[in-house]
Amino acid sequence: MNLLPNPRSLIRRPGIFLLPKQKPLAAIKVVRTNSAPNHPEGYALTISKGGIEISFREAGGLRAATATLRQLLKEYGRKLPCLKIRDWPDFARRGVMLDISRGRVPKLETLLDLAEKLSDFKINELQLYTEHTFAHKKYKSIWRNWGALTSDEIRKLATRCRELGIDLVPNQNSFGHLRYFLADPRLKKLGEISEPFLSETKDFLRRPTTLAPNHPRTLPFLRGLYDELLPNFSSEFFNIGGDETWDLGKGQSKKLCEAKGKGRVYLDFIKKLHRDVSARNKKMMFWGDIILKYPALIRELPKGIIALNWGYEANHPFAKETAQFAKAKIPFYVCPGTSTWQTLIGKHDNALANLRSAAKAGKRFGAIGFLNTDWGDGGHPQPLAVSWPLFAAGAALAWNAKSLDEKIVANVLSRDVFEDATGKIAQAGFNLGFAHQKLGVRAVNETPLGTVIAAPKPEEQELFCRNGLKWFNQIPARKIHATLAEIEKRRKVLSQSKPKSGAGKILARELDLAARMAAQSCQFTLWQQAVVAGKKSEAAKLARRGLRELQGLEKDFKSHWPLRNKATPKHCSPFLKWRMADYRRGDWRSSAAKY
Repeated sequence: MNLLPNPRSLIRRPGIFLLPKQKPLAAIKVVRTNSAPNHPEGYALTISKGGIEISFREAGGLRAATATLRQLLKEYGRKLPCLKIRDWPDFARRGVMLDISRGRVPKLETLLDLAEKLSDFKINELQLYTEHTFAHKKYKSIWRNWGALTSDEIRKLATRCRELGIDLVPNQNSFGHLRYFLADPRLKKLGEISEPFLSETKDFLRRPTTLAPNHPRTLPFLRGLYDELLPNFSSEFFNIGGDETWDLGKGQSKKLCEAKGKGRVYLDFIKKLHRDVSARNKKMMFWGDIILKYPALIRELPKGIIALNWGYEANHPFAKETAQFAKAKIPFYVCPGTSTWQTLIGKHDNALANLRSAAKAGKRFGAIGFLNTDWGDGGHPQPLAVSWPLFAAGAALAWNAKSLDEKIVANVLSRDVFEDATGKIAQAGFNLGFAHQKLGVRAVNETPLGTVIAAPKPEEQELFCRNGLKWFNQIPARKIHATLAEIEKRRKVLSQSKPKSGAGKILARELDLAARMAAQSCQFTLWQQAVVAGKKSEAAKLARRGLRELQGLEKDFKSHWPLRNKATPKHCSPFLKWRMADYRRGDWRSSAAKY
């Protein structure tokens, strides 16, 4: 039976119930009763030969039962199997967080469609990760070329989310990750540092991204952002970010950090933000990575704050980290991820293990929420179609941490998301997420399929995709050819799909675009190997072919972009031109980097 999430208890009974064509709602009995499972979202759903009965305690239970019944109707039509379901969730808050700050800002229609589909999987929280892509009136020059969500768009989305039982939670990073704000001349003085510095690993530059916590204008600046952003949301929660404050202690706060300790300076600023957020009658969320480096300070976190414990690798130590928040009695979420960023077509083996690990640890140590994160590192070239298998898997685990049937995920996606009776889109999309395994290499937060084509110019020493141009000397050509063959095999399956809706057709198209770009990572790597081996004729042939295919990709990417996203793909796919320039030049190396 294709239900997602999988119910906690489902007993099949003999027979069917034929839902009447006329007045079908009259055949459904809805009862609010204490005999329903003892949980705010607990429900019982009984289908007998005489009709349908839903019992629940609170509105959340009725909503969950209705979502299950909708799936049954999609699966069986009017001929419903007799059964009895008793069900309730493991995590009270089950969310998805979508990055809208790295190059891809979805249109309102895209977000509304996402919310609609997520609600059917019993997701009840949505966050849009924001750095500089809310349309602040004062900072139009910063967001103008990126696209941004307006107050009116957020209000419309929030209204629809409330109708669907989804809490749209404001998310505005408020300490680190503010590169484009701090690049503005009006705000540059608020940065902890003013110039880039070489990373600890010496292979990329860190740009100024972190606010100076001791600058007198820092808090007023943030309050100005909040004043315009927060009134558009009805949620009682607010995620202020606060992760990866790499610059802290390297500039304006250096003496303060030396005197008090970097952890204490970080905590003091978090407390200031908490006071401000609390004064606005919001419950503050923050990413837990920095405070975990100073475990002795966890107990000093302000009362009522919510820690978001994130980690994205299969072996991330969720159990160790969540135990620390639990011991200190700090409410927390577990926050795994889809592993789609810097992969183009996914790293589903890692993602599924990561999601399962988070659910297991969260259940064990009492997490109040499960937030599945979908990031856009490196320009966010991967589309939502690539993330959907992991959204569905995360939703299943957030409801029932012990139950995830991957076969059901594909079947449900075909029915409810891709609307493809052939099942080919879900089949191709799911299998593409494992294609990287044929390369025989592994790396944190990337696959060569994502980072080869998207690698920045070496002389720019950018963080994301920085390994892309180095993979050619680690992967044998035979494995590259095998991977390329696998991608083309899945594209052929995808071409046989027959989505019946416009939305399904768009998803199929964007999935194929992602697969074509991943294939070009393989082609580019083969070209690199030919160049290094001195095979001039072969390299020239590969370059000519690569140029043609990249030009076609760029044209198709641009034409598809406005169907789903705001602004232009300027920040999302500049690498297509970079790789074309490499092919034309006949080399990709520069004096700034050695391989």
